[in-house]
Amino acid sequence: MMNRRRFCVTAAAAGVSARNLLAKDAPLITAADVARIDRVRILDAAGKYLAEQPITVTAYSSPRSHGGRHDYFSEGDYWWPNPKDPGGPYIRRDGYSNPENFNSDREALIRLSLIVPALTAAWLITRNKRYALHAAQHLRAWFLNPATLMNPSLTYAQAIYGITPGRGIGIIDTLHLIEVTRAARHLERAGVFTPKEASGLKDWFAAYLDWMRTSKNGKEEEAAKNNHGCCWVAQAAAFAAFTGNRDAMEFCRARYRAALLPTQLAPNGSFPLELSRTKPYSYSLFNLDVLAIVCQIASDGDAEDDLWQFRLTDGDCYKKAVDFMYPYIKDKSKWPYKPDVEYFDDLPNRQPSLLFAGLAYREPKYIALWRTLRPDPKTAEIIRNFPVRQPLLWVTPVRA
Repeated sequence: MMNRRRFCVTAAAAGVSARNLLAKDAPLITAADVARIDRVRILDAAGKYLAEQPITVTAYSSPRSHGGRHDYFSEGDYWWPNPKDPGGPYIRRDGYSNPENFNSDREALIRLSLIVPALTAAWLITRNKRYALHAAQHLRAWFLNPATLMNPSLTYAQAIYGITPGRGIGIIDTLHLIEVTRAARHLERAGVFTPKEASGLKDWFAAYLDWMRTSKNGKEEEAAKNNHGCCWVAQAAAFAAFTGNRDAMEFCRARYRAALLPTQLAPNGSFPLELSRTKPYSYSLFNLDVLAIVCQIASDGDAEDDLWQFRLTDGDCYKKAVDFMYPYIKDKSKWPYKPDVEYFDDLPNRQPSLLFAGLAYREPKYIALWRTLRPDPKTAEIIRNFPVRQPLLWVTPVRA
């Protein structure tokens, strides 16, 4: 799908408007193209997921959680027991995930984010209602069924043993609900929810969005200066789009213009805050994707609200970041910085930033590269930082 509203004008010197240019130029890739490219992988995955029953946070518990049965709980990835103080507060080892930390709720959430979008994509391709019905079953379990639902807050996410019961930084865990809400918007047309259920589903996300905007943890994460701040805005925009919260959406646009791009994009197009990490390649790709998600969701018809076109005082827009990473996605051996301490060989994958930016800027080489990359990472750590896996849901219009 070529969206006329999302085109950073590069033909201004020729005096050609974006609208007139798009009227005569065919889209670089359409929903039909993506459906054809992904048909086999979508139907294979959805076929397997039809046999998977819902598993929510109520299926697990941890004695280290300060919350209740319906509260999401996770522990900070890079925190380990202190060899000098066994049994004492954990210490940080950036980039090295501790496999002994409680991770079951996050794994269940990621499982949901794999199942629902794949089933919804299968419904879009086939219009076979069994896929949509099964996706709806998972959504009911997580957000509607009183016995199994998750409370709409992340008070106890990314806890650190001996230090804190939960942190604002933990809100990044629900990044995986972005594509779930995109799927839910498509499912509104499938007739798989009663009006009460459809309203209840939006009520859950409205409550969670309100918690993100008003709670101590939420405000802390909103103010984060690296990819965490971007992830907060991407989630808020997705949940605002799903619930029709115009005020929250405008806040996300303003946040992108005032705080995200200006403070994170370097003149050469890199993200210095991500390059300083022990996984500079992974986090640079991750931040690139998340900012693309923000632009994709929050851009509107008015030029003022088109985040793809938004330019800094030096004239740079988001495209500068894609151009910086493009050669290193195409050939990782050219990466001029230190390699990641973990999973460097598992990257890159089919980064959604290439597809979204390719459409927004009408840049064929982005989409051509996107088509060559593997769509489904296998390593859990990589999947955790790969929240958009079903591009068909994004190139297919949703009902406003």
